Order: sequence, then structure tokens, then C-alpha cells
Amino acid sequence: MGLSKVWVYAETDGDKVKTITLEMLAKAREIGDTVEAVYGGDGAGIAETLGAHGATKVYATGDLGRFFPDGRIEVVEGDIVRLSVDAIVSTGAIIVDQDFFEALGFKHYKGDIFMNDDVLRRLAIDRIYDTYIDEDQLRICDATCGEIADSLEPRPYSSREFIREMGRYLTRNGKNRESVVLAAFEKEVPIFCPAFSDCSAGFGLIHHQYENPDKHLSIDSAKDFLELTKIKIASKQSGLFMIGGGVPKNFAQDTVVAGDYLGFDVGMHKYAVQITVADVRDGALSGSTLKEANSWGKVDQGAEQMVYAEATIALPLIAGYAYHKGSWKNRKARNYAKLLDEPATKTGPAEKRELAGAR
Repeated sequence: MGLSKVWVYAETDGDKVKTITLEMLAKAREIGDTVEAVYGGDGAGIAETLGAHGATKVYATGDLGRFFPDGRIEVVEGDIVRLSVDAIVSTGAIIVDQDFFEALGFKHYKGDIFMNDDVLRRLAIDRIYDTYIDEDQLRICDATCGEIADSLEPRPYSSREFIREMGRYLTRNGKNRESVVLAAFEKEVPIFCPAFSDCSAGFGLIHHQYENPDKHLSIDSAKDFLELTKIKIASKQSGLFMIGGGVPKNFAQDTVVAGDYLGFDVGMHKYAVQITVADVRDGALSGSTLKEANSWGKVDQGAEQMVYAEATIALPLIAGYAYHKGSWKNRKARNYAKLLDEPATKTGPAEKRELAGAR
């Protein structure tokens, strides 16, 4: 019995489809009832060729390279609009240096990994592997974050609260509406960056504090952790979809332990998926398996899956599958931003269980 559907990742050489792709399409037609192609770029120029060789659909994901700009932002932004995302935990580099930066009207550019980096430095061009970014434009992004800080009440803020103000700024001053920060603001989806100062915003924030030594705002990382834990407590059941790893991965997983530490029987994350290319053998966080997280009481066993793949290829495929399944259509917004904006209150003993003797 053949497979119901086979996906083929299409490759090109210039503007022509590679022979290996055409051979894979032919093989896919032999073993599958339906053949669909996925292409990391603008598929308009090759769709006809792929269709002539058996592809019934062509999914074009945008240019591959850095993560959010181009095609992948549409995946995340679209899931926010369709209420498939309740909260986001990310790095400041993705949220600020990539998403907010482009929402201000700036761009990332395709580059060359073999370019002389000293020449790039003298031209004020920053390199992110095969991607270039204008340092002068990035300084404007830095300064914009500082201006937002200058406009706010001086007090401790969670990264979520500050990023929400960035979204509010974009409603008035944004040049590009294809923005995760903007979509999250409009749909009241909280975004957390647990190491928020480690990005373009950090330079704006230190300038704000330097110029206002006696009266300034600050980013409260403990408040970040508490707010995300409140979401876990309120959610009853939770799941994680992780792209990459690092600090955001552990930050989101740790809400189970944090809820337990506060005296709530929150239960482990019911399911978890991680897309990564990190190797488990070096013992680092990004490559640690979700099975390992079960030993910490963070992720339930049986509904966890490690996906060893390049994220800009795997994410559109997974998101496309979820979209076409259609379960999101009857999903209601959780509106956790509203929950977090409510005045802080301490829960009484009757509403909590006794602290567990062990994690």
C-alpha cells in the first residue's frame, strides 16, 4: 500500500530546478498518492516545472537564512492571528533585531559567508552567517527602544510589558505590518525574552538608564519568570512547541517546577515538540532531549518529540500540517495578557496544595 502523501524538498541551481529534485518527484509519484513540493524561496518561477513533474502543490517558504525575516515570520504571525499561539518565549535577537527592526522599515540582506569581515566592519555592515544588516540602521533600532523607555513610567517592567509597548509604538510608527511584535500586541498575546538586554533593545535601555540615573525603568527578570509561571498555573494543561533551544527553552519548561515550588499542582507540560540541529552528546541545553526533561518533572512522557531538522525547513511543514488539520478554527483566545495585567494577589492556602516533597 502506497503512502497517501509525499513531500519533496525542491532545490534549484540559479533559476532551474535541480535534476535530483526531478528524480525525487518521479520516485515520490511511484510511492505516494499525492506529491507536494516545498521550496525555500519564491516559488513562482519554478512552480510550473514542479507541477509538470508531478507536484500537485508547491509551498514556497521564503528565502532561507536568518529565522524571522521573509517566510518564517508569516508562519508565526499567522498562527498568532489564528489564535494557535497563547504565549511566546524568545530571544531578544529574534524579537528586536529581526522582527521589530524590519517592522521599522529596515531590511536584512543576502550575503556571503566568505566575505572579508574586516571590510564589512569598515563599511558598518554586520554579518549574521550569510545575512547582512546595516549597523547604522541597527543603531536607529537601538535608539527607538531607548525612546520608548523614555516615554514610560519609571518602574520595573517585565520583558512582556516592554515588548507590548514596542507593539503599541508600531501601531503608530511601523512601516511594515508583517510583524510578530505587532500581531501579538493586537491579539494580546504575551511575548517574553528572558535575556532581553542581550539584543538591540539593551543598548537603548542602558542609554536610558545612563541619561536618567535617578529615575528610570528597568527590566525585571524575576517578574518575567513569575508572569510566565502564572500562565502555566492558569492554563490547566499546556504544551510547548520549541524552535531551537537555549534560554527560552529552559525558561518555558521551568514553569512546571516554579508552579510546584509556589505550591500549585500544575502538572507537567502535556506535550512538547522541539526542532533542533543541536547534538545531545555535548551535554548542552539546546541538545538536551525532552525525555531528559521528564526526569526533572517538566515534560510528560509519551507525547514528546525531538525533530532533528533545520528549522526554516521543518517549521513551515509542521505549521502547514497543523493549519490544514483545521483544529485552530474552533479554538478560543486565552488572553493571558489580560490575566497578567490584573493586580497581583497572593493565593490563599485553601487554593493551593501542600508543596511536593520532591520535584
